[in-house]
Amino acid sequence: MTRDNRRVRAEVAFDDSSLLTPLFGQFDANLVQLENRLGVFISARGNMVQVEGPEDAVARTRDVLRKMYDRLALGHEIDSGEIDSFVSMSNEPTLEGILRGAPDTPPIMIRTRRKTIVPRSAGQAPYMQQLAREDIIFALGPAGTGKTYLAVAQAVSQLMTGSVQRLILSRPAVEAGEKLGFLPGDMKEKVDPYLRPLYDALFDCMPPEQVERRIASGEIEIAPIAFMRGRTLADAFVILDEAQNTTREQMKMFLTRFGQNSRMVVCGDPRQVDIPGGDRMSGLADAVNKLEHIEGIGVTRFTSADVVRHPIVGRIVDAYEGTDEERVY
Repeated sequence: MTRDNRRVRAEVAFDDSSLLTPLFGQFDANLVQLENRLGVFISARGNMVQVEGPEDAVARTRDVLRKMYDRLALGHEIDSGEIDSFVSMSNEPTLEGILRGAPDTPPIMIRTRRKTIVPRSAGQAPYMQQLAREDIIFALGPAGTGKTYLAVAQAVSQLMTGSVQRLILSRPAVEAGEKLGFLPGDMKEKVDPYLRPLYDALFDCMPPEQVERRIASGEIEIAPIAFMRGRTLADAFVILDEAQNTTREQMKMFLTRFGQNSRMVVCGDPRQVDIPGGDRMSGLADAVNKLEHIEGIGVTRFTSADVVRHPIVGRIVDAYEGTDEERVY
């Protein structure tokens, strides 16, 4: 019988009984989630958890339970999405390193006013390191991998510490295939629907009243890419979302806005181009091909394995991308 299917039983003990309720979840929902994801049987009695199933699955379950417990012991909450991420990362040989960093370096994390964010996939760890180190970062990959969310979190963290003076969030105002016609209202009301995902990420990292106050004062600016022309963006953390929908000319214009003491993050999925002309006209792949090997520029490529939404999203990405011809970007 192979290691993969040999059935074993293991026990895990936890010292702090006050953490058991959030660890197990309401009506043991967290344990049920682990059972369904990993194909094991879990029973809890007191501070002892018993796991039974295939040997590899039992080992992964035990590791995930310990990571969940350690996260709670640090004062953080866990939810079903984070549990799914722990399960996904448990297949990686570097799970411990992903969460704690190298022996001589601090853990990989981003601290914001509302939460502390740690990597939730193998691909997020190097991306978070690039966000803290490189001048310009390209984040490429499918939806749900945390490209924009982590960039916004890093931007909020740097704004809070004063290492940048402004936070500028931008994206092309491009409709995804449908025609919305003329929108009512002033300019802000017209473009806000396109920028809603950026607002959502901001509100998750900073109290809403602070977001509104900083927008009013100009510390946070959210605007379409067309508003960037002619500006020099100094002392700022600048994020361009949905960058696959920029033209080559728009991308060149945006990148050349880079100013002193700034950081720029360009996020996009080269497989979801909505502009006329499709991939051939997208400025994202063109920019990466031209700039990837320049000093000070980092590139992170996410895959479906890095999707941190519902697990079915990763399977949807695989189903769609598996039928396409290989694309280089």
